[in-house]
Amino acid sequence: MVPDHPGGGVMRTDLLHAPVGGLDEALAVVDAFDRAMSDGLVRPRPAQAQALAELAGAVADSPLAALVAEAAEKAAAGTADEGHLLALAAARTALLGAAHDALHGVVGEATGRTTAPWTVPAEGPGGASNVLTAVRAWLADLARTGWLGMDHDLVSASAQLVSAMLPDPQLRRLAVLLDGFAGELAASCPGASLERVPVRRWADLWSRAVLLTTPGAGTLPDPQTVTGRLLPFGVDLHEHATAAQAQVHAVFEPADGSAPRLVRASVSVPKPDSVLGAGVWQLLRPRMSLLAAAGEGRAVTVTDMPLTAEGDLLWSDDLARTAAEADPFATARVVLPTAVGAPVAPLERHPVRLAEPVFLEGYTAREQDGVLTLDLAGHPLAVDTDRIPVAGPLTPQAVAASTACIGLLRWDAGAFVLQPLAVESTVKRRTVGLHAGAWAGGTTDKNGGKAEAAATETVTVLRERAGKLLRK
Repeated sequence: MVPDHPGGGVMRTDLLHAPVGGLDEALAVVDAFDRAMSDGLVRPRPAQAQALAELAGAVADSPLAALVAEAAEKAAAGTADEGHLLALAAARTALLGAAHDALHGVVGEATGRTTAPWTVPAEGPGGASNVLTAVRAWLADLARTGWLGMDHDLVSASAQLVSAMLPDPQLRRLAVLLDGFAGELAASCPGASLERVPVRRWADLWSRAVLLTTPGAGTLPDPQTVTGRLLPFGVDLHEHATAAQAQVHAVFEPADGSAPRLVRASVSVPKPDSVLGAGVWQLLRPRMSLLAAAGEGRAVTVTDMPLTAEGDLLWSDDLARTAAEADPFATARVVLPTAVGAPVAPLERHPVRLAEPVFLEGYTAREQDGVLTLDLAGHPLAVDTDRIPVAGPLTPQAVAASTACIGLLRWDAGAFVLQPLAVESTVKRRTVGLHAGAWAGGTTDKNGGKAEAAATETVTVLRERAGKLLRK
């Protein structure tokens, strides 16, 4: 028998295996709609009409019922206008939001953690309505054509819209989304030649963009300023060929003595594809002092630092000061269980958005068919080893040999998985910690040092070339 929320905030992994009522059905409806989008909605076939009817049925008991029922009927007849497509996007988003909330509730029960309520923001300015109307028209054309029918002429029509939106701060979020979305589509044109279509991803991006054409849809509460002590316990590194982002997860202890909160702080940089491994920290490190503190296992005192409603610190080195040592595993055992989670903005509610900090110990690590699992009281939890960055000393082998783990609980391919951020192991009767972000502030590790040196040479050469180009 597994005790309720055992000491130290250890997670109840047994609850992660219980079926979630209605989840599979909701995701099946979304999948059917996404497949219908692939072929386009200009001349829907019977299977597409059935998918639209199922989407309407899934929200029949919600305030969206009448709008979506009409939209599904019009779309099945091939006569849906932009308003009807907006209703379909809203229904799809609502279903994924409900799936997110159900999964988030499971995590809350498993960890015993509460979440702060969402603050409804004041209605913001709507932006340039003529531009938003034009964007919605382009997205409607895309939906009617479908991914398999798109071509370069259709996709390139978005470029003028992006250029018109970028100068306006109120429209920049949609502009960046549309620019990235169109870039992916352009790289895949013509759609008829595609062997595999990322139906979920493209439908996600399409739905998000359609909803953001509604004036005020992306309005968020104003950030508040906070003062107190920050206790970092893990660094999540995202690296692509031309960009990198480090996200520090921490517990924030307010100076006023109120309940600690889960917060994040992120830094993103452009990256040449020749900078690999530990060298990426050289690009990130100068932008945020918190990385060095996290790598060295130190707390940080912040004063009047802006904090968004979703728990993201808008980092400024001028408002931060490195403090005393703070062991991340002590934070995970003692403070993490009492921390209040940040709410999720309505448009961000999606199963892929789940990344809940958790702490595990007393497990047995097993590997079978290439899958590493941590078994706690007979309840296995798969480890997502692909998310462990090479820019740090943490490895799948270290996770397999560990006795305690700090990680992010995610949802992937129909199951909860664990992304390790740090592990503890016993080596020669000593407890040793390994952290994915241990090299964030610098490293004396042999392999890490080589990568840093190579990155230094690469960055120096690129800066020299850039300087020559500017002088010309």
